[in-house]
Amino acid sequence: MIRELGPGLRLMIALTILTGLIYPVAMTGVSAAIFPAKANGSLVTQNGKVVGSSLIGQSFTRADYFHPRPSSAGAGYDATSSAGSNLGPTSAKLLYGTTKTDDKGKEIVDFDGLEDRIVHYCIDNNIAFTSSAPLDRFKDAQGNLDDVKMIKAFNDAKSPLVVTPKVPIPSDAVTGSASGLDPHISPANAELQVGRVAAARGASLDQVRLLIAQATDKPSLGFIGEPGVNVLLLNLSLDQKLPARK
Repeated sequence: MIRELGPGLRLMIALTILTGLIYPVAMTGVSAAIFPAKANGSLVTQNGKVVGSSLIGQSFTRADYFHPRPSSAGAGYDATSSAGSNLGPTSAKLLYGTTKTDDKGKEIVDFDGLEDRIVHYCIDNNIAFTSSAPLDRFKDAQGNLDDVKMIKAFNDAKSPLVVTPKVPIPSDAVTGSASGLDPHISPANAELQVGRVAAARGASLDQVRLLIAQATDKPSLGFIGEPGVNVLLLNLSLDQKLPARK
């Protein structure tokens, strides 16, 4: 019996060494030699310091930067917790958001929801919209929109808050990707943010649009997928060529 098991055992060991050791090491070496940047994670450096990867999105919230799409990966763009929201298109949680109570008994946002994101996107980018109720009703003592109040208003079964933008909002502006790590936004999303970024940096719209074009990745092979604007590369380019006003 041992003699019968011998050939199978030797074959297993040989294949393990070949496919589990030799092949991966060879492919890693070839990749590093031919595509050194991609093989090492497509890292992006600035002033000799690694500031990110062109393959993984980052959070930008300042007015003088382009904002990425939302992320459900961990606390946001966490490469160790890649994930989407896993909510379906008819989910009330996805559409209107939910709240929860924290350890101190305070009601906080659990999931903001698309409607709340649309409101913030419109306000941030000076996009006109209509509202079934004055938004001042949902502000806190500091004059900022209270997302808990907004979410509860959107979920009001009797008289829900209805907000309607006067221009179409790109889906990627308010929805996350399946991985939560998408580094790109659509050209349409970038275009709606141009005015805010240009004003914050004291630049012309055409100057900002030129940088958008330079940071736009074309469809693979010219026809696979859609064009995408790499937010990290675009924002780094803004800092280099159109620095924000002090």
